[in-house]
Amino acid sequence: MVRTRVGYAGGMTGDPTYHNIGDHAETIQINFDPQTISYAGLLDVFWAGHNPSIPPPSSQYRSIVFYHNEEQKRLALESKEREEARLGHKVLTEIKPASDFHLAEPYHQKYYLSLIPGIEREFRGIYRNHEDFVNSTAVARVNGFLGGNGTPERLRQEIANYGLSPLGERLLANMSR
Repeated sequence: MVRTRVGYAGGMTGDPTYHNIGDHAETIQINFDPQTISYAGLLDVFWAGHNPSIPPPSSQYRSIVFYHNEEQKRLALESKEREEARLGHKVLTEIKPASDFHLAEPYHQKYYLSLIPGIEREFRGIYRNHEDFVNSTAVARVNGFLGGNGTPERLRQEIANYGLSPLGERLLANMSR
């Protein structure tokens, strides 16, 4: 991942917030390197990460894939058809064109990293501006590793590039075991 950000999309309500989301869905914006993972690969991760057959408690939590071009639309629709065939019934996931993305409040960003105050503090020292923190590739990657994505070997390969202190690197490395 190059960058991940949590926010709201898919609706018409102006300036949505968690407590005034209107008709938007909670979503994640992912910037990725197609040389590392394809859009189809991201869709595989999406389908494996949730049950698209369970009706959401509200439209805020609905299952939805946003596409940015016709190729992504085709891949998303094909992946939905494969998921329906695999499950043997219709899934509830919507496939829609990307709309305006509204960044969620600061306390919603980088959830897994927020659970490790020592490492989060180090990154906030490096990225003093909140926008820089949220947009940081290093922060996104560490948040992903802490969320169980990636391998300990990959983390060991990358850890020196994150800008953490030796203590921060050791703490993070020990958490990935």
